[in-house]
Amino acid sequence: MASCILVGTRKGTFLVEKTGGRWQPKLSGHAGSGVNFVARDPNTKTLWAALGHGHWGAKLSRSTDGGKTWADAPQIKYPKGARYLATPMPGEDDPIDAPPKGLKLQDATLLKLWHIGFGQEGRVYVGTIPGGLFESSDGGESFELNRPLWNHASRGGDLFAGEGSGHTDWFGTPASEGEFAPGIHSILVDPRDAQRIVIAVSTAGVLESRDGGKTWSGRNKGMLNDYLPDPAAEWGHDPHYVEQCVGSPDHMWQQNHSGVFYSDDAAQTWKRVSAPERGVHFGFPVAVDAEDGRTAWLVPGKADNQRMTIDGALFVARTEDGGQSWTDLREGLPQENAYDVVYRHALANSGDLLSFGSTTGNLYVSENRGNGWQLVAGNLPPIYSVRWG
Repeated sequence: MASCILVGTRKGTFLVEKTGGRWQPKLSGHAGSGVNFVARDPNTKTLWAALGHGHWGAKLSRSTDGGKTWADAPQIKYPKGARYLATPMPGEDDPIDAPPKGLKLQDATLLKLWHIGFGQEGRVYVGTIPGGLFESSDGGESFELNRPLWNHASRGGDLFAGEGSGHTDWFGTPASEGEFAPGIHSILVDPRDAQRIVIAVSTAGVLESRDGGKTWSGRNKGMLNDYLPDPAAEWGHDPHYVEQCVGSPDHMWQQNHSGVFYSDDAAQTWKRVSAPERGVHFGFPVAVDAEDGRTAWLVPGKADNQRMTIDGALFVARTEDGGQSWTDLREGLPQENAYDVVYRHALANSGDLLSFGSTTGNLYVSENRGNGWQLVAGNLPPIYSVRWG
């Protein structure tokens, strides 16, 4: 069970450790810089941070001494000739199910480092906006764009070689200021089989590789997007975050624009398990028990166009039966005048420990599987990422 919380915020990386019976946050690095994601490589114990610096742009940073010092890591750059079919930002008056207009071929430049995943034998994966998966086989000393995914038929084919099909099912996310481009925010490597990789894209859906990234297939069967003319379409889904059970990776969960979805067959099929009458439907993050894949936690939000708590009350929802029933966990959480938003990477668990952070700089910890919560930091910058490490 981990004893340190890694927190990425709008103005730096924080480490939160329990000292003298109290959880104590301290600024570890990147003061004043946006930190989209922080995680520890379980194989090498290196800490990795995905930065979004207002002046220097997107950069990778790493620490080999537990966060005492940080240094720039080898940087990610799109290769010459990398292009994608860009879709314009929808206007306020555009119907939500309107087909995209004005597709254009656009040179790929790095807009955001959004997620970092780890495999075996020194493999490090980074998901970006505009929808690139970069991979390293040497512990992060060098990175290359995964071209089979970049050239996937669902996003127009091989645009290095020509004009492609002229059609894309990968649309944008407003998670990058000034641009409307797709982004990879979830990277999962099966602990049983390093050749199996699952990624999730806003906005496209879930894709899986069974051969270490050489080929990719959509894994969206059973997912529903209520905003599409055909809610069960193969593409066009917006999973907010996808997580798997470490001890039983066939069990996978996601929060989505259109509900909470669960799979017990390794993402071959999904089932919507929302409970709207209990407020369990819209939201961003999800955490899964390390052994029991039927047990998951999430932090519900009100709605897509009202990103706040439900009726000003903050709560965590837990299921222990694969989403057939849900329990509200409210002890220690504010039940009035609370308008926290919890982003997709800002909830995590380790054994009986859970933690989540909000855009209002509040960091909460539970030491009993969510039954009771304590505020351990209330004045942090807006929190983007929470991980145990």
